[in-house]
Amino acid sequence: MTTPAIYLASRSPRRGALLQQIGVPFTPLAVDVPETRQTKETPEEFVHRLALDKARAGWKSPQRQDQLPVLGADTAVVLESQVLGKPAGPDEAVAMLTRLSGRSHRVLSGVALVRGAREAVRLSASIVRFRATTAAERRGYCATGEPLDKAGAYAIQGLAAAFVSRLEGSYSGVMGLPLYETVELLTAFGAFTLGGSDD
Repeated sequence: MTTPAIYLASRSPRRGALLQQIGVPFTPLAVDVPETRQTKETPEEFVHRLALDKARAGWKSPQRQDQLPVLGADTAVVLESQVLGKPAGPDEAVAMLTRLSGRSHRVLSGVALVRGAREAVRLSASIVRFRATTAAERRGYCATGEPLDKAGAYAIQGLAAAFVSRLEGSYSGVMGLPLYETVELLTAFGAFTLGGSDD
């Protein structure tokens, strides 16, 4: 059994799969952090704070058994200056997808690493453009259930890939964990070596 390198303050299967993709063994932690945007908080500040809050909550978690660093992440879909969170149900999901149709939006992903008093945060910003979608396509997509637990009501790695006409930035960041920035942090904390150790 592989020894974990970090804790992941998330139960997201997408973030777990991305860490596995780059060969980082981890132990997931369930954390409960309110995801409410504060007054006058910019989308960038919001994502930065939530990623750090999640990592801090993971560090304080009674589930944590040792001194491994804790990784927290947060992703927001931003249309103009409005943050589109996870839809409350199919109707809200359809409404979000209608707003995104034929337009470009930003996806901000923050990633934070905490080990005791040492903390660091990185931010990834991407631009995603949706082609014009039809009402039938939007309803059909929402009927699959895929968008219901996703920020902005879509998963770029899923069926919604059919809606994306252009991506500028980080594909993994749009999925929920920007790997470039994640590797930067893990390397700085001594928790990542590409190809593993030579020992």
